[in-house]
Formats: sequence, structure tokens, C-alpha cells
Amino acid sequence: MEQWFSLKWFSYDWVRSYQWDYPYFLYVIPFVPILFWLRSAFHSKHKQKLVITHESVDQSKDWLTILRFVQPVCVGMALCLILVSLARPQIISERTDRYSEGIDIMLLLDISDSMLEKDLSPNRLEAAKDLARKFIKGRLQDRIGLVIFAGEAVSLCPLTTDYELLYGFLDEIQPDMIPTAGTAIGSALAVAVNRLRETKGDSKVAILISDGDNTSGNLGPVTAAQLAKAFGVKVYSISVGKAKKASATDSLNVSNARVDESELQNIAGIGNGKFFRATDNSGLGEVFNQIGQLEKVKSRDVVSRDVDDYYRIYLFWAISLLLIALATKSTFMANILED
Repeated sequence: MEQWFSLKWFSYDWVRSYQWDYPYFLYVIPFVPILFWLRSAFHSKHKQKLVITHESVDQSKDWLTILRFVQPVCVGMALCLILVSLARPQIISERTDRYSEGIDIMLLLDISDSMLEKDLSPNRLEAAKDLARKFIKGRLQDRIGLVIFAGEAVSLCPLTTDYELLYGFLDEIQPDMIPTAGTAIGSALAVAVNRLRETKGDSKVAILISDGDNTSGNLGPVTAAQLAKAFGVKVYSISVGKAKKASATDSLNVSNARVDESELQNIAGIGNGKFFRATDNSGLGEVFNQIGQLEKVKSRDVVSRDVDDYYRIYLFWAISLLLIALATKSTFMANILED
């Protein structure tokens, strides 16, 4: 605490900054002069008067008379400062800290040849990439990673909060990045689980975007979904594109663009997640919005209050003034005939 005898404690700006814990004591301060007036009124009736002849003196210039006001003024100011101390002046500063618990999210993007179908504009892959960018932009303090897969799975970007880095990776994704043909959903999910299993976050999410069933890879999607469940990873699967049913005439030559939803539904069910179907661009955008609502960042606000008390300052001043009053009581500055 700064030096208590500084006069800055009585400045208007400083006093105005206080918050008073017991402000009703301040209402008593205007009555302090009334107490002195009442004391003087009642005490004057009992004064013993001694008539002596003296020369007329200009009392306004008598410095001894002025000094006799020091004692009552000190006592009055001391009483006022005691009341100020009892009102307990404080300066309170509040600070709100927001603690956010981010979510660890792995985006699994199918880049097989069938993702070049144009039932979404301009094609399935570009539509998924565009919506993935918007999804990332809407997240807050989440760590997001990226896995791409076709006939095999590749971890393209580890979990990171550097969203600009993620945008760069999304821009570079092309179907020819993985030459192996097929759709290795199980392998991609296993890679994502491997990334997420060592994280310390309570919320772990894998978002699988694909348009077909598992046709390659060393690990089945059911086994991978069971691993995800074991490590506490929630799996959301998104079926991209319009489903096509093979007719009797072409049953032996089913288009590679056909969407098989059963595999994706099974994965989401095992992984404690949810299955979504996106047959056009607006539908895909709505899917990402729903996932964003389901996986909200948990945050809490902690308000901390720093309280600085200043009643001691005014109490020290009051004690000092009372000591001055007591010290001058037996001196020429007091009238012993009246006291």
C-alpha cells in the first residue's frame, strides 16, 4: 500500500472511484457539525463568567484565538474519517476469463474416382472440400486433422488449430494423390482413431465423407468402428451423392458411382455417431451445420474479483488527528476554563 499520509486519498477522482461496502455510515457525516453545535449550545449555559476589564482587541487578528480552533476541528475531522473507515471504501476490479474445451476432430475425405461424379456441383469432391472449409471456419479452438483415402488411407494433416494450414491442404487435394483404386473406409477410420486415441480431450470426433462401400484396405469398417468406440471416438458418416440402383439389364456392370449407404449407416451406429445423407450441395451444407450444432465447444466463464480495501488509510488519518487533539489539550491552544 502506498504512503497513507499522501493527500491524494482525499482527491475527488480517487474518492469517486470507491465502492462502499457499508455506505450508510457516510450519511452520518453531515450530523457531526450538529453534534458540536449542540455541545456548544448546552455547554454555554453552564459557563462561569468572570468580568474583567481589558482593552479592546481585534479578535480576528488574534492568532491565539484561531489556534484554539485546532483541537475541535481535529476531533471533528477525526470523527468524519472514522465514519469513512466504517463505510469501508474499496476498489473492485472484475475480470472475466473464458475457458473453452475444444473438440478434436478428424475429417476423413474420400478422393476415389467416383467422387468426381457431377451430381453435386461441380463434383462430389469439390463440393465436399468447399463445405469442409466452411465447417472449419465455423469452429472455435478445435483441433482439426485431415485424412484422405481411396484404395489406401493417408494422414494428410495432423490435429492442429492452424486453420490456414488446413485450408492449404484442402486446396491441394486431388484424386490422383492416391494412385491405388478402391475405397478403404476401414483403413481411413483406423488412421483417424490412431491420431485421436492419444489426445487428452474429452470430445473426439471423426467425420467420414464418402460415396461408396468399403472395397479395399486391410481393416474392415466394422472393426475400425469398434476401435473408434473403444477409444471414445464418435463417428459421423456422410453419404455424398444420389443413390443409383442397378437395373436387371446392367446387374453385372454396376456403376462405380453407385452410393451404398448401408456400410456408412453401420459405421455411424457402432461409433455412437449419426448417419447423414447429402444428395446435393445444400443438403451437404445442412449436414455440416447439424454436426456443428451437435458438437458445440464447451465453454465456461469464470469471473474473478480483486478487492482492495482502503479503510486503513482513513483510520490512520483519524488516529493522527485525535493524537494532535490530545496533544494540544493541555497547551495554550486549548481553553482550560471551558474544558
